[in-house]
Amino acid sequence: MSEFVITVNSTVDLPKEWLEERQVPVIALKYTIDGETYEDMNGLSSKEFFQKLRDGKMATTSQINPEQAKEALEPFLKEGKDVLHLAFSSGLSGTCNSMMMAAEELKEEYPDRKVIVIDTLCACLGEALLLYYALKRKSEGMSIEEVAKWVEENKLHICHDVTVDDLYHLHRGGRISKATAVVGTMVKIKPMIYMDNEGKLQVIGKERGRKKSLNRIVDMAVEQAKNWKENDIVMITHGDCVEDAEYVAGLVREKMGIDNILINNIGTVIGSHTGPGVVAVFCMGDHR
Repeated sequence: MSEFVITVNSTVDLPKEWLEERQVPVIALKYTIDGETYEDMNGLSSKEFFQKLRDGKMATTSQINPEQAKEALEPFLKEGKDVLHLAFSSGLSGTCNSMMMAAEELKEEYPDRKVIVIDTLCACLGEALLLYYALKRKSEGMSIEEVAKWVEENKLHICHDVTVDDLYHLHRGGRISKATAVVGTMVKIKPMIYMDNEGKLQVIGKERGRKKSLNRIVDMAVEQAKNWKENDIVMITHGDCVEDAEYVAGLVREKMGIDNILINNIGTVIGSHTGPGVVAVFCMGDHR
């Protein structure tokens, strides 16, 4: 069985140390803010980035193009390794398509190697959760084909439950309609968002007040995960509001009985579209 690596995009939004410890190569997207362009995970700190957004600066993001994708994947093939890439949702970015185009070219140039790109239909720590379980199966001795099959069969069981302070950034980035954004700007109304089966963000309700919205995303996760046997970790992301994330973690421990919780800042690329104040819970469940 050939050696293989599992690669991801920077939108996986895990701590760099976590990825380095597990030797997971990261292919980064970029963002531009205040006239400067940075690489996701290697640019501004979370505090610096979200302060700029709070000060009214606008951030734009750019997807990975096929040439960049090929350049990132080819070194592993030259080393004689196969590659399984877990790509950022095609419902949110053209990055996945670029990764697939690069894979097709590389398979022609390296016919003895395997390059598999999976559209995860996930974002942020949803991608991370899928990576977590993929690495677990790789460590158990599964082949690249077996891990890829497991990911394909389970990616729509990765649940994303999200609340944001407002919908301005999501609307400006084209992720939601203007009509939907208007609803979310009502005074003290906090929108509830989930990732649908096409890997797109959908607003499914609203709560009056921040605390209620934080409680609601946990209740959504509880409902989704109640019949799911394998939930040994829950992941929580936040947009420079760690106290809210810790509050949500406490609810997860209380209501889901899970102590293994990973909390991390949302990345700068995805944070460009959610804005500060976002909090999200990621778990596995029967349905999204």
